[in-house]
Amino acid sequence: MRQSNIGWLFLTPATLILFIVGFVPFIYILYVGFFDWNTNAVDPTLRWAGLQNYRSLVFDTTFLNSLARTLVFAFFVVVSELLLGYVLARALMADRLWGRQFFRTIHTLPIVVAPIAVGATWRLLCVPGFGIVPYYLKLWFGIDYNISTNAYHAFGTAIIMDLWHWTPFVTLSLMAGLTALPKEPLEQAQIDGGNKLQIFWYVIVPMLKPVLLTTVFIRLMDALRSVDEIWMLTKGGPAEATRFIGLHIWINVFPKTDYGYGAAMSLLTLYVTIVLSWLLFVAMTGRKGGAQ
Repeated sequence: MRQSNIGWLFLTPATLILFIVGFVPFIYILYVGFFDWNTNAVDPTLRWAGLQNYRSLVFDTTFLNSLARTLVFAFFVVVSELLLGYVLARALMADRLWGRQFFRTIHTLPIVVAPIAVGATWRLLCVPGFGIVPYYLKLWFGIDYNISTNAYHAFGTAIIMDLWHWTPFVTLSLMAGLTALPKEPLEQAQIDGGNKLQIFWYVIVPMLKPVLLTTVFIRLMDALRSVDEIWMLTKGGPAEATRFIGLHIWINVFPKTDYGYGAAMSLLTLYVTIVLSWLLFVAMTGRKGGAQ
């Protein structure tokens, strides 16, 4: 009994911090979401709106398009980073790779770069008449590359920028998981005559599932809330082609100071993120609850 009380005593500071930084802001956003509150409006006071903000979201095509665009973006970057990260992890673990420690260091560097610096760097690389990307695409392939006027170029560049920034994180996570795999099941599968594809799908993937699940969750949530990189690269343009949901919420909350509507969008986005994570968990584990 005494040991139990001491354990709760040690947990109290962490619980208090989690309550302050997690639960209190959530309750405040939930509260603001039921009000019409715009400090730039004629009447800047807080006025009760009930569910009006949430009703408006259902018919807000800009919000719905931003949400759909974000889901497409998240799907492409998460799947691509997972595939590319696995290939790079296996390559960087190969004993015959000369200078693999050097390549591991170079490959890891993008992780430590701040997102806003990543966006600024890629913006400089892609500015027509200045950046090297449009220059060489025109020189080698005759492509008039312009992320300021072409929606496909802007969206594709946002995906490539995210791959460059976060694939190393996936690579490192998978390398840690692959290194920790037991050798016996792999050797047994080889003795039983399994080919590389069968061994990968029926032996490696099931054993690697906890690492895969954690990595996909982290990257999915990051991709759904991309703001600073996209803002520095395209500012959401051209014609809202890269206006993802995080950037759309930021524009409504800060430049437009529409706090009530922004809070409602944040809560709905949080709900979508939780539902997607739950569906992903069920799809990857076959379980509907936490217990097996």
